[in-house]
Amino acid sequence: MSDHRKPTGPGDPDLNTGVVTKTKAETKKPAMYKVLLLNDDYTPMEFVVVILMRFFGKSQEEATTVMLHVHRRGVGVCGVYSYEVAETKVNQVIDFSRRNEHPLQCTMEKD
Repeated sequence: MSDHRKPTGPGDPDLNTGVVTKTKAETKKPAMYKVLLLNDDYTPMEFVVVILMRFFGKSQEEATTVMLHVHRRGVGVCGVYSYEVAETKVNQVIDFSRRNEHPLQCTMEKD
């Protein structure tokens, strides 16, 4: 048996037509957070430099610059990270400071 169908045209309801649309999932960049050190009158400057080198990968020179900024202005940015990384660094700094009997405060805020 042969199939004798009539050709279909644009008005034919049997013709499946449509527009193919491609949706692109937009990925949002994660919010970034600044990790901040707060100045106090008790934590030695040398200890702050050690923290900046140990937890934030700063060179001696970079760490000294940030430490002096914190000392003069009361607050300074250690780095900008995703939420989870910033939160971990804040906790590491506070824990390390407490273990060494220093009241150094570290916090984070949305960039």
